[in-house]
Amino acid sequence: MLWEAVKLALQAIRRNAMRSFLTVLGIVIGVGAVIAMVTIGNGTTEKVRVEMAKLGTNLLFMRRGQFGPGRSSATAKPFNARDIEAIRSQLQGLRAIAPVAQQSATVVYGTENRTTLVMGTDNEYFTTQDWLLTEGRQFLDSEVRAGRAACVIGQTVREKLFGATSPIGESIRVKNVSCEVIGVLADKGETSFGSDQDDVVIMPLRAFQRRIAGNSDISSVNLSAQNGVNTARVQADLERLMRERRGIVSGKEDDFSVRDTRQLAQTMTGTTEIMTQLLGAVASVSLLVGGIGIMNIMLVSVTERTREIGIRLAIGALERQVLSQFLVEAVVLSGFGGVIGILLGLGLAALATEALAVPFLLDPGIVVLAFSFSALVGVIFGYFPARRAAHLDPIDALRHE
Repeated sequence: MLWEAVKLALQAIRRNAMRSFLTVLGIVIGVGAVIAMVTIGNGTTEKVRVEMAKLGTNLLFMRRGQFGPGRSSATAKPFNARDIEAIRSQLQGLRAIAPVAQQSATVVYGTENRTTLVMGTDNEYFTTQDWLLTEGRQFLDSEVRAGRAACVIGQTVREKLFGATSPIGESIRVKNVSCEVIGVLADKGETSFGSDQDDVVIMPLRAFQRRIAGNSDISSVNLSAQNGVNTARVQADLERLMRERRGIVSGKEDDFSVRDTRQLAQTMTGTTEIMTQLLGAVASVSLLVGGIGIMNIMLVSVTERTREIGIRLAIGALERQVLSQFLVEAVVLSGFGGVIGILLGLGLAALATEALAVPFLLDPGIVVLAFSFSALVGVIFGYFPARRAAHLDPIDALRHE
């Protein structure tokens, strides 16, 4: 019985192929848009997670000053070596603590030069950032203590200055300081904020302070918590310690800021997930429009086939059989629209993720949900026309021209 209803529905759709396609266009667009938007959103969220993971594991950033409209970090006093020693001795659960001072500078090798970020720190910086070396070595303890002009360079600096040749043992000029290249960092690429992490030159902190910056200031501190340690607790302890050391009284705003990358990642991924849901909800409106189109065309179909319905009722067809015939036709229409919409959505998502350089993460659940919703639209919006056809009076239907 059901198969006969499906065959009749297919025959009716073939008789008016163009009209049927235009009818389900809203379903096609709605399903395609929902799948494409959700897939692109999932890929964007995953890319944010990956990019944030590149910053380091269980990482806290401490910067001088507060950031935001009307706020400035220029007037806040920098950190110093005594602050670093206090953090090392008084805070528990830390895996690594890396003081950082930095500024932009021109680096020169032979006839090549480049303006890049020059950073002064120590070996614990590589630990906090989970950053490996592809060539060479890290700083020796003697180089850190003595402030020797040795440097580790990022992949971008290596490519721009040295091309395909190895830079290990070569000397580059950083501002007016000759610096021996002792290591090359592994490639990290761009952050989600668009900055190139590989465009960097790293020197021992003391060498940077004496020979590049000309002061003993520390502009920021990177701290990596041990696995299993609550970074929120570490952040609270750090803020409490620094308020005490910087003489900030109760009720007064901090002149420094601490950011937890895990919280930052959660905020950013939460934002992308909300945007994905919002775009999916907007796209699903097309399904409603498509449902209205199906109801409209089914009402037209009932009017066109009134005499046929009358004949069927006159020769003994039951109302429920007529009802199921038109209801199945509506569901088949919306089902076709759902299938075409799924293929369209997957194609659009593949093209968009390729163009945006985000991973293609298909959620099978959203495909099933979109198709099920399209079928449900067929049932809901096809029921009224089908019910109208089933309740036609056979005599009136036979008289219909």
